[in-house]
Amino acid sequence: MANNKGMVQFGGVILINDKLRDPFVDRLFEAVLLLQNQEECYSFFEDIATVSELKSLAQRLEVAKMLEKECTYTLIAELTGASTATISRVKRSLNYGADGYKLVLRRLAERAPNSKDGEMAADET
Repeated sequence: MANNKGMVQFGGVILINDKLRDPFVDRLFEAVLLLQNQEECYSFFEDIATVSELKSLAQRLEVAKMLEKECTYTLIAELTGASTATISRVKRSLNYGADGYKLVLRRLAERAPNSKDGEMAADET
């Protein structure tokens, strides 16, 4: 059964949006999965994206974390600098997306249970 975002549900599992999937994106994700630590991530992402693009992605993840904690839009905008439009898009993804934010936020929290807000400990790079 397909929904309006091009995702297909099969046996209770949501398959990824067909508009996203292509060989170039597959190769990009394979490359990201090869990175072994935070320094390698910095090197790769500095080469492949602009500072602005990376800051935007990082901001969205922080917005998602704050939305999961039920922070207000006003507080999120104040602390992250995100526009209410960005906050709304992230909230829509949290509520109706492919659950990628939820997956990553859960794993970050599990990875560093003793770290503040589930952030990666300094020695885990």
